[in-house]
Amino acid sequence: MKVNRFLIIAAVLVGGFAVSLTACATREIPYPALEAKYGLPSSNYMELEDGVRVHYTDEGPKSAPTVVLVHGFAASVHAWRPWIDRLSGDYRMVAMDLPGHGLTSAPTGYRGSGDKQLAIVDELVERLGIERFVIAGNSMGGGVAWTYTLSHPEKVAGLVLVNAAGWPGERSEEDGGPPFVFMLLGNPVGRAVLKSFNPRMFAEGGLKSAYLDESLVTDELMDRYAELALAPGHRDVLLTSERGSRRYTREDFARITAPTLALVGEQDKVIPSKMTKEMAQAIPGATLVVYEDGGHVPMEQLPDRSAADLKAFLLRVFPPASAAPTSPDASPAPVAGGN
Repeated sequence: MKVNRFLIIAAVLVGGFAVSLTACATREIPYPALEAKYGLPSSNYMELEDGVRVHYTDEGPKSAPTVVLVHGFAASVHAWRPWIDRLSGDYRMVAMDLPGHGLTSAPTGYRGSGDKQLAIVDELVERLGIERFVIAGNSMGGGVAWTYTLSHPEKVAGLVLVNAAGWPGERSEEDGGPPFVFMLLGNPVGRAVLKSFNPRMFAEGGLKSAYLDESLVTDELMDRYAELALAPGHRDVLLTSERGSRRYTREDFARITAPTLALVGEQDKVIPSKMTKEMAQAIPGATLVVYEDGGHVPMEQLPDRSAADLKAFLLRVFPPASAAPTSPDASPAPVAGGN
């Protein structure tokens, strides 16, 4: 461990010498330019009570059962397009950008936190008139999803965890360390380096690690991640976000009563797959689906299979009598089992 810590510190210090060389590439990109390039036909914006202007999409029949989608770290509503494209004919699909991400803007000096993320989800669904819904989250968004479920059990009809963060178990040596960018986030000097460097320098390696299938990591994808990271104030929000004071335990997961579907890519290089598996085992009655060839973002890497598994779960949570009519050619895949 001492050697690894030395290498990390050395890498940070070496990187510091390059800050001046890259500063010119880290200018923020104005929101109008980003909205023109990365806004979607379904893009909407809502001013929240804390001054956050949240970007969200709301697609599908308004009278249909609702699925609320929460993205992972550095991602955005775009991560959910494969599921939305496949399921919005039958379900109301709502996705949002959290502060520090995508096209959501926050006031100067805003400091993010887990509690604030939960409050944003809650205010958005309340103002959209959504009383009960399935909440799904990937990675960091998975952590938001299960903590929201614990905080608001009366509102959550079902919980979907996609390689979710937050399991209290420890990484083993075989799991390897966390991605380098997360090591930098945990170090004051590292955070300064991250703020100064062009995000694209970290995008390619991080995305290839997450997507597993390198053919999916196109120039367009890297541009989107890097350019959205340069939205005004985004890096300040991410680098000053506060960790919650509460430490969740395995017993907390046993208190989740909502029907739960856990999707995990066996080849996840960001969050060891065993953590999502243990999380699923701790939640009473949870269904676990393992994609042997899947990585960290199966909703994007394996869109047809993961959307079919989600559809089968939604048919259980919202039986056909209460759901919108389903397309005749959309036969649900069995949930139990593997890939």
